[in-house]
Amino acid sequence: MGQTTDIGRRIELVPLDPHFEDVSIGLYRQQDGGCPVYRVHTYSHRPGADDRIAFVVKAMEVLGGMERNPDDRLKFPCGWDHHLAVKRVFIEACKLDSSDPVEPRPLEILDKKSGLRIKVLSEGDGVYRVTAHGEGKDPERRISFIAGGLMKLAEIDAVDGTLDRVVFPCGHVHDALIGLLLVRAPNVRAVLREQEMVASRGVLAAPSQQDG
Repeated sequence: MGQTTDIGRRIELVPLDPHFEDVSIGLYRQQDGGCPVYRVHTYSHRPGADDRIAFVVKAMEVLGGMERNPDDRLKFPCGWDHHLAVKRVFIEACKLDSSDPVEPRPLEILDKKSGLRIKVLSEGDGVYRVTAHGEGKDPERRISFIAGGLMKLAEIDAVDGTLDRVVFPCGHVHDALIGLLLVRAPNVRAVLREQEMVASRGVLAAPSQQDG
């Protein structure tokens, strides 16, 4: 049985890592006792490749609020797959250089389009409320748009009867994940186009192709 089958089903790919010799890095999904877990993998055997993978794993752990198993597989503490969100966490982790500091993103941003400061508040049980502060344009509209962006980026739900609240169906707190996605939510259309472009690029190169 081939190596790709052994390491699980690939769900995302960075075909050219600009921070490590343009190698391909893939994110693979496996099952561990019924719980979805994720492995970051490259076929490259170049010196330093293992260190690069270790950095991406650590970055995903921090940026996505994920847990790392002793074998370096990752999972969400709630035990859900959060399929679309984990792909975003992987892409954002791969954007970082291995010398970059890795910290959870704050639950507050400056929305350049409106001039408002957007803050997301955790209300427990997986519910988050989007708020706007300061002098700016159309606060209610921007709140609704950014809440919608979070829903599209993470496949989370609107709280019935509201335009400013979203909820993770798992019912768990995901502060780090919301902080990561909040940065992209105001430009959600561009992010979705980026994801489509990444998905359309090639396949994970075999070792002979990466190390030649």
